[in-house]
Amino acid sequence: MEKSNTFSKKIAIIMDLAIVAVLIALDQFIKMVVVDKLKGNDAYVLIKDVLELDYVENRGSAFGMLQNQKIFILLVGFVFMGIIVFLIFKLPNKKRFLPAHIFFALVVAGGIGNMIDRFRIDYVVDFISFVLIHFPVFNFADCCVVIGVFGLFILFLFVYKENDLEFLKFKQNRYRDLDEK
Repeated sequence: MEKSNTFSKKIAIIMDLAIVAVLIALDQFIKMVVVDKLKGNDAYVLIKDVLELDYVENRGSAFGMLQNQKIFILLVGFVFMGIIVFLIFKLPNKKRFLPAHIFFALVVAGGIGNMIDRFRIDYVVDFISFVLIHFPVFNFADCCVVIGVFGLFILFLFVYKENDLEFLKFKQNRYRDLDEK
């Protein structure tokens, strides 16, 4: 493996943590401003009949499903976070996987941002409303998750080849070499 094609796993993890920390801080700051400026007020129209900022307390999951199922939603969130962190550590130390690190970090940041709300105030603060299509109201953390998942989808479907994804296979030691003992 050529040295210029690789990077330090420590550097990648530090980069992931920095991205996650910055995005979580930004998410929490935005939600704090939204609560201060929009809670109890009419929606703020950005583009008439298209886009508004409207304070909503989401006690469910995506698209308002699973209303008032906080414990279940948090448990599922922890499982998904665990899987994503596992995959981050499994990513090869090749430069071509740096975009995957970034997209995984976006998903983690968005997930943690919404989990913080669930722990702290029992609901997620949503505020971005596409009134043109009556799309469910969402927030910055949701945007991070969607962008991250979409980016990973593109990478894993169109960029990475089958041999690039060998790291996802669980290698089994079916036949042990008895000479090693």
